[in-house]
Amino acid sequence: MNISHLEVLAAIAREGSFSGAALALEMSQAAVSRAIASLEDELGIALLTRGRFGAKLTQVGERVLFHADKMLELRERMEYEVNLEKGLYAGRLRIASFRSAATHLLPPIIARFRQRFPRVEVSLMELEPAGVEQALRDSQVDVGLVPLPRSEEFSIWEVARDEYVVLIPQTRLPLPDPITWDHLSSYSFVLYNYAECTTAVREHWARWGQSLKVAYVIKEDSTIVSMVAQGLGAAILPRLAALPIPPTVAVRSLPEPLERIIGAATLSHVKLSIRLEAPSL
Repeated sequence: MNISHLEVLAAIAREGSFSGAALALEMSQAAVSRAIASLEDELGIALLTRGRFGAKLTQVGERVLFHADKMLELRERMEYEVNLEKGLYAGRLRIASFRSAATHLLPPIIARFRQRFPRVEVSLMELEPAGVEQALRDSQVDVGLVPLPRSEEFSIWEVARDEYVVLIPQTRLPLPDPITWDHLSSYSFVLYNYAECTTAVREHWARWGQSLKVAYVIKEDSTIVSMVAQGLGAAILPRLAALPIPPTVAVRSLPEPLERIIGAATLSHVKLSIRLEAPSL
């Protein structure tokens, strides 16, 4: 039995919904659904009832949760004893990250880490992905958040998946939802002047046989959002890079989904005594 599946069950019971549990655990809703499906399949019985207003434990689900809570508490105690012996309650962890991940992903992860290891000193450096890699090579940081894939000199574990979205100026005319390639072809785009994102977007458009009309190429993601808000074009950005999104900008998923994977990286030959844990998937 995978104890992380029990953690998901406990979160759903606590939050009252799959989406609430996903938010609390910093997982995708699909990953939450897979965890519960796997647990129910293993036990051969339904643990939850799903409805319009969320999810509720079945009677047997309540009994299973009672024991699951005890198992999770025991795991926490075991981890405490092991980490105490390893010296993980003292030391330092130096992190580097690109801006959108540092702003929107790391604060809750660091807060959770600090709760587990209150004596560990945590520092954060904000750099471009190439700068994060170089800081790792120069031993300026212990772990870095970067878009994947990266080179084999790094050991990587996945932290999050970030959907590319279309940003469109709000008008009085209703926008289709879902949006179509035909509708997107009517816009000129403010493109992100960042090699990895720009390449991903151009290749995605080409893969689906579409033509991408580019009006501007801008370095700063916040400038792109402002230009869309002023009606100067549409844009395609990773959702985290687009935040915060003003009310004058509409957000739509792409007709065919595109996402970037965000990972935590360390040098392959370096073993950390403390590690920034990724959310359970």
